[in-house]
Amino acid sequence: MTTNPKCLIVQPIHQIGIEVLRRAGITPILCPDPSPETVMQMISGCFAVITRDAGLNAEAIAASGALRVIAVHGTGHDTVDKPAAMAAGTIICTTPGANARSVAELTLGLSLALARRIPAANQAVRDNETGYREREYFTELKGKTALIVGWGHIGRLVGAMFSSGLGMKILAFSPRVADIRGAEKVHDLCAGLARAHLVSLHTPLRPETDGMIDAEAFAAMRPNALLVNTARAGLIKEAALAHALEHGVVAGAALDLFSPNAPTGPLGRNPRVILTPHLGGTTEEALARTAKAAAKNVISVLNGIQPNTALSTKEYIS
Repeated sequence: MTTNPKCLIVQPIHQIGIEVLRRAGITPILCPDPSPETVMQMISGCFAVITRDAGLNAEAIAASGALRVIAVHGTGHDTVDKPAAMAAGTIICTTPGANARSVAELTLGLSLALARRIPAANQAVRDNETGYREREYFTELKGKTALIVGWGHIGRLVGAMFSSGLGMKILAFSPRVADIRGAEKVHDLCAGLARAHLVSLHTPLRPETDGMIDAEAFAAMRPNALLVNTARAGLIKEAALAHALEHGVVAGAALDLFSPNAPTGPLGRNPRVILTPHLGGTTEEALARTAKAAAKNVISVLNGIQPNTALSTKEYIS
């Protein structure tokens, strides 16, 4: 390892990750903000970067002049310029599983909040609104069918929680996973949507998943379905979701990720939509695990060891 290599921390991480880097002789450089302009000013000479959802663009990768590893704090790497990293010989690593429990628990909470309309009920009480309980429709989740889209670390945990905790039947749509246990595998998305009372998204954003929940998908859903997204905003065509909500196809949606304009648009104005500010992996426990895992990925690469969480060549170009 180069003497005292620098690692740029694009967005704040848990202190345990900083300490792991320092104990390994790596100097953390903390960005005051994650804007591309600030990153460009601070990345020169850095051998490593740890970034969260801000990612890293091609200009920053080139400006480093020495970048060997981009450690993603989490699993989503769609905001990292992968072709630029590949051209520069820079390894991209993720931290799969580190925040899975926290994301799964949020998914469970959002699902219950939709089924019982908890945020809207809270607002009705605060507004001294009478008749809310009698006017609205609420449902149990026991005995209902949930479709899990993406059977990875998080999807499997969510499936287990829904099944064992709530007594739901679990379907899984995950074409890249050959062996699905604990759920009935469905080979066609629309066929699964037609059977599901609740749809929960846990798949990465890839060319084949970009906008996968579109007008055609909503048309396939059973009436009054619930939709939860704790994965990536780009999985859903938001205009199609707004139309489905307006016409009663979808009874409610909970989005932990969404486009920048969603809070002030039709989704933000709809009381049947719950918006949370990307809280999935934001618990003390998950932040500590993820920061530590990202720091260990940096250390491994700078010591000439490729972590088993490094992206494959196929993932760089997909």
